[in-house]
Amino acid sequence: MRKTFFTIALLFISTGAILAQNKSSWTADPNHSVIGFSILHMGIADVPGHFNQYNITLEASNKDFSDASIMLQVETNSVDTRVAPRDKHLRSADFFDVEKNPYMTFKSSSIKKINNNSYALKGMLTLRGISKPVTMTLNYRGTNTDTKTGEKTAGIQVIGDFKRSDFDFGSGFPPPMLSDVVQVKADGEFKLNK
Repeated sequence: MRKTFFTIALLFISTGAILAQNKSSWTADPNHSVIGFSILHMGIADVPGHFNQYNITLEASNKDFSDASIMLQVETNSVDTRVAPRDKHLRSADFFDVEKNPYMTFKSSSIKKINNNSYALKGMLTLRGISKPVTMTLNYRGTNTDTKTGEKTAGIQVIGDFKRSDFDFGSGFPPPMLSDVVQVKADGEFKLNK
């Protein structure tokens, strides 16, 4: 009996190790990736922006990324809306408070197929030191292989939104001045790590 239990336990450990080894790691190519956002201003126009500095890693063992996990770290000081005074204000304590909160992070916790190559991606968003669960949509766009180098590149898009009131973000600017909902759209080309 003890020998049988030991054998089963060893089998589970070995299987887990094999699965962990089969998980591929991918990193976003900064030259072909963007993390963007937009917010409705005065109820009439979307104001867009993006971040210039970030790090995204993705792990998956399935070719269709149906078991993908994502870790994102954004440097809040790199916010860019193409308007310098607005960017300065966004870095202040009214919004990102970059001196106290230099990073915004997202760590996925689960992924579930919606249809074809679209998935519901759940995870924890941390902004201004506040962590809340959010659900985004991950769209897998396909994978290309460079015929000369053999390098693999996967296209991933993540879209969704969050309520800024959940993170005490710009609380001095209520709707309709600024919508409570912030739209997020990230597009990336991910290189398979060797």
